[in-house]
Amino acid sequence: MSAGIDANPSGLPMLDRLYPLTRSLLFRLDAERAHHLSLSGLRTLENLEMLAPLVGELPDAAPVQCMGLEFPNPVGLAAGLDKEGNTIDALGRLGFGFVEIGTITPRPQPGNPSPRLFRLKDHEAIINRMGFNNPGLEEGAENVRRAKSFKGVIGFNIGKNKDTPNERAVEDYLLGLRGAWPVADYIAVNLSSPNTPGLRDLQSADNASALIAALKQEQMKLAHESGRWVPIALKVAPDLDDLAIKDLSKVFLQEGLEGLIATNTTIERAAVTGHSHASEAGGLSGAPLTSRSTEVIAAFHSHLGGKLPIIGVGGIMTGQDAREKVAAGATLVQVYTGFIYHGSALVRSCLEHLKKV
Repeated sequence: MSAGIDANPSGLPMLDRLYPLTRSLLFRLDAERAHHLSLSGLRTLENLEMLAPLVGELPDAAPVQCMGLEFPNPVGLAAGLDKEGNTIDALGRLGFGFVEIGTITPRPQPGNPSPRLFRLKDHEAIINRMGFNNPGLEEGAENVRRAKSFKGVIGFNIGKNKDTPNERAVEDYLLGLRGAWPVADYIAVNLSSPNTPGLRDLQSADNASALIAALKQEQMKLAHESGRWVPIALKVAPDLDDLAIKDLSKVFLQEGLEGLIATNTTIERAAVTGHSHASEAGGLSGAPLTSRSTEVIAAFHSHLGGKLPIIGVGGIMTGQDAREKVAAGATLVQVYTGFIYHGSALVRSCLEHLKKV
C-alpha cells in the first residue's frame, strides 16, 4: 500500500485487513463486473447489519461548513462509483461525510459499449469511458429517497443525455435540476466528462455563463416553491489552461455559483506512456492525476480569491494527498480511484490527516 495508508495491521479494523485479499480476487475479474460485485456486496453487508462491525470505530472528525451545508466530515465519495444512487447507506457506513451519486441524465442510457473500464495497476490508475450509463432521473431520485441510515450530505451529479445536442444542453440540465431538487443536499453539474462527445465544449466561459445563469434562475424559482435552498456546484476538467481557469473563475463569481468541484478525469496520457491500456479512449484517474488536480485547485483558489469553496478531487491515494488538496485551497475532498485501490483504509487515512490541518 502507499505511504500514509498502511499501519499496524493488528490494529486495523477487520474490513481494512480483509481488503488486500478482497482486492486481489476482484482484480482477477473484469473491472466493470468487479465494480458491480463490490457494490452489491456492500449493500448486502449493510442490509444484514454486518458492515458497521467490520468497519469499526472511525476517527473523530469535526463538521465542516460549506455551501451553506454542514458536512459531518470533509471526506466524500466522488461521482462515478455509485452511479445509480443505490448504495448510499453502505458507503456512508465506511466513513464518508458525503456521497455524490451519478452522473444522472434525464433519460436512462446504457452508456458506451464494453469494455469501457480499464485498470492500470502499475500506475494505480483507471481509464474509463463509461459514457454516463445510468437509470435516468426518476429512478435515480427514487434511489436517493430509499436511503435510510446515512446522516451525511448527498450530492446529486447531473449531466446531459448523449443524444441531446449542445445547443439544447441547458434543457437537460434544467430537467436534472428539477428532478434532483427534492432529494439532493447539493447538485453537481458535470460539464467535464470526456466520455460524452462535445460535453467539454460547455466549459467555455460563454457557454458556462449562459448555462449557470439559466440554472441560477431556475434555482431561485425552485427555492421559492419548495421553501428550501439547494446549492449548485460545477465540476471542471483538469485539462484547462490558466487562461481558461481565469475566465471561468470570473464567470463563477459573476453568476453566483455556490461551489466548484476540481477535477474530473484527464485525457492526458503522458504519465502512463507505454502501458498496454494507454491508448484506450476515456478519462484517466488515479495517481497520475494527483499533481495536476492539485495545481488546478491552487490556480482556481488564487483566481477566485477564496470566495468560492472548492471540493478537491483527483488522484487522492493517501491521506497526505488529501491534506495537500486542502493546503492548495480545497474545503472538502472526494476520493474514487484511490478508494478502488485501497478501500476504506483510505477514508480512515484521509480523516486522520485532515484532523491535523
